Amino acid sequence: MGASLSNLTEGPNGAAIGGPGLGDIPENCVACVFMYLTPPEICNLARLNRAFRGAASSDSVWENKLPSNYQDLLHYLPLDRFLSFSKKDIFAHLSRPLLFDDGNKEVWLDRVTGRVCMSISAKGMAITGIEDRRYWTWVPTEESRFHVVAYLQQIWWFEVDGVVKFPFPADIYTIYFRLHLGRFSKRLGRRVCNFDHTHGWDIKPVRFELSASDGQQASCEFCLDETEQDEANGNQKRGCWIDYKVGDFIVTDSEPATEVKFSMKQIDCTHSKGGLCVDSVFIIPSDLKERRRRRILK
Repeated sequence: MGASLSNLTEGPNGAAIGGPGLGDIPENCVACVFMYLTPPEICNLARLNRAFRGAASSDSVWENKLPSNYQDLLHYLPLDRFLSFSKKDIFAHLSRPLLFDDGNKEVWLDRVTGRVCMSISAKGMAITGIEDRRYWTWVPTEESRFHVVAYLQQIWWFEVDGVVKFPFPADIYTIYFRLHLGRFSKRLGRRVCNFDHTHGWDIKPVRFELSASDGQQASCEFCLDETEQDEANGNQKRGCWIDYKVGDFIVTDSEPATEVKFSMKQIDCTHSKGGLCVDSVFIIPSDLKERRRRRILK
């Protein structure tokens, strides 16, 4: 075993150390193996020797990692930038968040699976009463990928609506609202939360809904604040970001573009509610969260 491991690297002139080894495998054979590996695995193996480095730059390898309609995503890059890109360069650029819609939405490829993910800022949604500072304020923060969240002080009619039309590649997607009970800030370098305005979320649940342009629909309800029950179960909702799942929708083809509408509302005007931060909505492949959780546990 030790002898075989010693052949993984190459000497100063590019030849394998200690006789035939992985460095002697033809580059096209290495490229065929790379088709079955993830981008991070390919980049790690590219350090081994010249043949692996060459295969790790092959367009055929990286085109296999890109979504079928990756050219639609290139419209979000400056034209003169991607014309001379290799497929590896294209993957690298698309795996970084690309802003669009006046910077209120962003799309990117997951670096492990190459699947499309999206996030929509609170500024990219229609929020009832957002113009009235008696109800809502915009809070700058580094805890949001958009660097700002909408903070609700108090309101009776709570409603947030959003819509996105995008050529999602074929996949099953899940929509999440990212919310936070209480207003957070930094004090003497420490994160602190204030719950003075937090009320009304334990009386009736918030309703979450989605609908797609092909007729798919989903809905669910959550009580955002169940303090006594949460404390009994050791699960505290206040003071931390929580992703609330709205539902799933299926895309079978990227053409025509899929339009998805999503909302959350609590419009029972018999009581007020407040003390809630609205950050964003995430649209990601349905099994991606579980995949990431398994990688962390490993």
